[in-house]
This record gives sequence, structure tokens and C-alpha cells, in this order.
Amino acid sequence: MTVRTRYAPSPTGALHIGNVRSGLFAYLFARHNRGAFVLRIDDTDRERSTSESLDEILESLGWLGVDWDEGPPDARYFQSNRFDRYREGALKLLREGKAYRCDCTAADLDAMRKQAEREHRKPGYDGRCRDKRTAAELANTELPDKRAGRDYTIRFRSPREGVTVVDDLIKGRAAFDNRELDDLIIFRSDGVPTYNFATVLDDADFGMTHIVRGDDHLPNTPRQMQIFYALGLQPPAYAHLPMVMGPDGQKLSKRHGATSVFAYRDLGYFPEALLNYLVRLGWSHGDQEIFSRAEMIEFFDFAECGKSAGIFNAEKLLWLNFHYMKTLPIERLVEDVKPFIARRGWKIPGDDAWLAKMIATLRERAKTLVELVDFASFYLNDEIAIDPKAAAKFLTPEIAPKLAALADEIKSLPATSRVEASIEAGFARISAEIVEASIQDGFARVLERFAMKLGELAQPVRVALTGGTVSPGIYEVIAVLGRDRTVRRLRAAASACSGAS
Repeated sequence: MTVRTRYAPSPTGALHIGNVRSGLFAYLFARHNRGAFVLRIDDTDRERSTSESLDEILESLGWLGVDWDEGPPDARYFQSNRFDRYREGALKLLREGKAYRCDCTAADLDAMRKQAEREHRKPGYDGRCRDKRTAAELANTELPDKRAGRDYTIRFRSPREGVTVVDDLIKGRAAFDNRELDDLIIFRSDGVPTYNFATVLDDADFGMTHIVRGDDHLPNTPRQMQIFYALGLQPPAYAHLPMVMGPDGQKLSKRHGATSVFAYRDLGYFPEALLNYLVRLGWSHGDQEIFSRAEMIEFFDFAECGKSAGIFNAEKLLWLNFHYMKTLPIERLVEDVKPFIARRGWKIPGDDAWLAKMIATLRERAKTLVELVDFASFYLNDEIAIDPKAAAKFLTPEIAPKLAALADEIKSLPATSRVEASIEAGFARISAEIVEASIQDGFARVLERFAMKLGELAQPVRVALTGGTVSPGIYEVIAVLGRDRTVRRLRAAASACSGAS
């Protein structure tokens, strides 16, 4: 048997990370078994489905690197293009007496619910329309269409004896008393099939062998299995993943913070980190925490999936992102950070080599790409804001001649210009480069001249160059800023210090 799994999001909003985890597990299971992974778009809700949401779903999966073997843009994989198939399936069940017309109104259904509450029973349809019509009448029943005056629904005739057994690949065996399965609606009065009916026909027609989804769908599974049986089909295997909960034990929602794939992308997370976190949220392989995509595919199996709910831990995800910040190739970070710089309206004052050098000084400090750009503000802007408290403490009149002397030393250092290469590449002009060893020599001469210790000079220089008291090593900062920008800032600070006297 060739394994075939699917992911079937609805284009009615952003791609939720709890939902995409089910798609990820289905993807990994298919890839592990060298099977096929299918993307289906469940867009029967015409009022809420939008092209913008569809684009976001496809772009989110693309960003995560979750590719599909069958699916969009192929029109066959959109439920909205399969209504004729759903009508055909519903009419088959009507002709065979396995479904029936229900004329109950919303008021009738509300009365049933209230009656069940009074009698302390589980709410459900009482089957009053189940035997109102003969087999011949059912065979001639048309499907609902309010516009044509056919304001009724079609219900599935669920068996009332025996049990439906679900041998779940994660949760184990569960038996459902068929008397508890009321006759669910398979076609609404507006002529639209319900989820439980449409998904059965889709899963059957596309040859799904395994259905992977959240355990909030588990109550639907015996109902769907009975529809498979009524259609003369064998149900696929099911794997129901425990839900993803917030730290408070409630279902993950916006009140717990960012919940969509795009939100984490825009916050500066890496797709590798989000995938790594999601796969560990309900699955394990020994004590291993960090997984490459190849390792996820190699090791994934339902036997190692947990049976209890996964608790979303934002700090753990941030820790993983920090790991990837420190370990991804610097060339990758160069490309990834550019949109975040552009979002601020800042221009990069150099070429990719300069940007790589800048990132190298910050990657051990920043946990996200947004944080990286925040930290890089003094590198990326010629005008910097100096913290008043830091200035008052370190940029005193006494330090002014030392800063001026260091500016002269830096100005005299030999440098390699990258100006021409930068102009040809379309970048803004970059200051001449100087190496850290030369910078250190310049510092040493100033320290000797004024009989100072490094700490007495380094911190005022740091404030003058970065605007604050925390930064990468001061020699690294100067090497990245370059000779000309460093000299300008030191002289501006020295002038300001002198003016303060």
C-alpha cells in the first residue's frame, strides 16, 4: 500500500499553528513512508473563504518548506469545484434509503434541545423525519435549494444498533455506541454539503490511506466511518493528535499571543525553529531536541506521539530560534534580515560582505531577526540617539581629549576601501574598512598617552559610537562601522563633551 495523507485547511483566515501541526505530522508520515502528501482546500464556506486567506495558506506552507505532491493550483483539489460529486453522493444515499429528507425547522431543533436538557439527556436529533417517507419517495427526493422552494435538509440514516470501533494510531481503540450517533445533516437547506459528508467523499476519491488531525475531530470519526460504510467504502486509518493548549490549559488562541504562521514569520522567527518546535509538541525521539528536516522525516512515527495535550511554551520556541540564529549559515541570515531592515525604512550602508560582518557581531545576542535589527540600529543609521544617562556618566568634559585623540588614531589607520564595489552593487557608500588588530594598536597608543586603563576609555567610546552602554566588543564595532563613520562619531562626541564644560 502506498501511503497517502492530506492536509485540508479552510481559506477563512490565517493559518493557525495548532492546525498546521496536524498538516506537518501528515507530511512527515507521508515522507517517512515514501508516500504522497496531498493539499486540499476546504472552501465550501463561500461567504468566509477568501483568495487572500488562500494566498496566505500557500505562502505559509511555502515558507515552512512543507511541499505537496498533489493540490493547488490544480482545481480538482478545491471543494468548491466538487459540488457535482457531493450531489451525486447524496442522491446515491437517498436512492438507497441511507439518507432522508428532514423538514424540521430551527424552532423544532431548539425545542428538541431544550427537551433533552429538561430530561438530562445528551442533545441530538430525535429522528422524527427518519421514517416519514417511503423508499420510493426518498428515491425521488431532490436535493435542497432554498431558492427553488426546497427548504429542507438531507440527513444521514445512522445505524441504531451495535458499535463503531476506531482503532486510532495514537489514542488506541475507542468504541462508540451507535445509539449515541444521531442522524447528522449531510446537505444543508442552502444546497451546501456539510464538512462530515464532503470530507468523506474527498478522502475516498483521492485515495487517502491515513487521516491525521486534531483530537477535536474524534467525535466526527465514527460518523464519517459510517458514511464510508454506507457508500460501500473502507475508511482510512485515523491518527488523532492531542490539542495544543495555552499555558493556562485552555485551547490555544489569540489571547496567548501570536498563533498564526505569518505572525511568527513577521516577528523574525525562522521556519526551521517553528517546524522544530511544532514537531516536538506531541512527538519525541529519545531526548533529542534539535531536528533537521531530514531527521524529522527519518525518525517520525505515530508510536512516538504523545496522548496528552501539548502545552505551548513561547520561551521554548524562542530558545530554539536563538539556536538557529547562532547556527544557520551567515549567508542565509544576510538574505533573511534584509526585509526586516527595509521594513524600518533603513538603507544598508554596504554590500553583503559588510552585512555579514555586522550580523556576526550580533548573532550571539539576538534571538529573532526583529531583535537583530533593533540591536543593529547604530550600525545602520548615521544619526544615533545617545542615552542621556549614559552620556551624563561617560561623556564628560574630561573624556573629550581622549576621544579626540582616538579619532585621530583611527583616522590614521591603514584601510581598504570598498566604495567602488558598493556603488556598482547599488548600495549606499560604505566607510573604508579597518582591521581589529590595527584598532587595538590605536587604542593602546591613546591609553599609554593618557595613562588610562582600557575600561576607562572603552565605555565612553561605546556610548559615543552606539548610543548606549551595551554592545558587541568595541574593536568589532569599530571594524564594522568603518574608519570614516567611527571618526565622525568620536569627534561629534568629543565636541559635545567639550561643550558640556
